[in-house]
Amino acid sequence: QLQASGGGLVQDGGSLGLSCASSDARTIKDLNMAWFRKAPGKEREFVAGITWSGNITHYADSAKGRFSISRDNAKNTVYLQMNSLKPEDTAVYECAAEVSLSDYVFARAARYDYWGQGTQVTVSS
Repeated sequence: QLQASGGGLVQDGGSLGLSCASSDARTIKDLNMAWFRKAPGKEREFVAGITWSGNITHYADSAKGRFSISRDNAKNTVYLQMNSLKPEDTAVYECAAEVSLSDYVFARAARYDYWGQGTQVTVSS
């Protein structure tokens, strides 16, 4: 089980940090991890991903330069730091895990094996 946290209400231009942890003590150190988001009336979309080693990251164009994904395998946690938030970033943010030791981050949701409950991020204008 994955549990996302850290969402909330922030003003346009503000920052938020999200966390995704394994809630059943399962290790995530061998899993590629990613953040997706789902806004009302829109398809789920890839935001950012990181390989199991932490050596490779990949961002959606909408996130480049503003968001940063990282991981601490010792804490079984993945993070998403979001800066310069915009109203269009409003969505439920979900973390996902791919059982893989590949050095490639996939943006397709179908590649991911485990999903956590999302956390709501609302950016007011």
